[in-house]
Amino acid sequence: MLRGLYTAAAGMISEQRRHDTITNNIANINSPGFKQGNSLSRSFPEMLISTIRGGQGASTAPLGRMSLGVFAEENISIHTQGDLQETQNPFDFALVSNIQLPGMTFDATGKYVGPDGTRTFQPQALFTVLNENGEQRYSLNGKFTVDTTGQLVNANGNQVVGRDGQPLLLMDGAGQPIRSFKVTDKGEFLDSNGLPLLNAAGQPIGLMLSRAENPNLLLREGNGMLRINPGDEATVTQVAVGDQVEVRQGFIERSNVDSAQSMVDMMSAARAYEANQKVIQSYDKSMDKAANEVGRV
Repeated sequence: MLRGLYTAAAGMISEQRRHDTITNNIANINSPGFKQGNSLSRSFPEMLISTIRGGQGASTAPLGRMSLGVFAEENISIHTQGDLQETQNPFDFALVSNIQLPGMTFDATGKYVGPDGTRTFQPQALFTVLNENGEQRYSLNGKFTVDTTGQLVNANGNQVVGRDGQPLLLMDGAGQPIRSFKVTDKGEFLDSNGLPLLNAAGQPIGLMLSRAENPNLLLREGNGMLRINPGDEATVTQVAVGDQVEVRQGFIERSNVDSAQSMVDMMSAARAYEANQKVIQSYDKSMDKAANEVGRV
């Protein structure tokens, strides 16, 4: 069969997936805390092409290497800090995270490449929430509210987790939801007098902030929710004292999608898709001639 036909088809599939990734970025440009994704492509394993010389004691002579196209290997997220937008809503929160590791300087994409070529990604801080099954999930969307039971929840009704690992309850002694409070840059809740709010056990309440050592291990689950595979749970811990993480009350973190660059990338993907399509059409015409004209002679 014609190798170029399969190469062009593989290119079309890869560009289609790249286009889908960019479209998803643009669709979530107004989603708080959204991190844009990038589709990475790589070539298929190369093949060594040789010519076979016939006759007695046939031998081969190498001509070179050939690849049979590319494929979309993975979709990774860029975990750079998004811009903060002030809302003046006391139930809106944003995280400013700049966690550093000794001896490493991270680039603009949050990556450090060591002298031996090893890559280390900058840890990221996240809010901790519970899904409908009570399983721990993570999010950067800090648009919260208080439900009728006094629990702090996100826009999807998922409970926000406090430092004690339980749903964060904002209820006063009279059983009424607390509406007036302040939150420090460490995520601690204070009343109108600046005193810590206490839970039923008499302990100060605060947001549980999680630290993902490698944010690329987090998997998108929809609705701004992220999860971690069971085998990688040890890579997510609570934010420690000294970590450069701040909570900003009355702000939300906007998505870090670059709209202008996304439009350029989308047009580039569409043009590459069309180019591969033209190659397939050219092969189709060649095969048509070979079958219906040359074969008729």
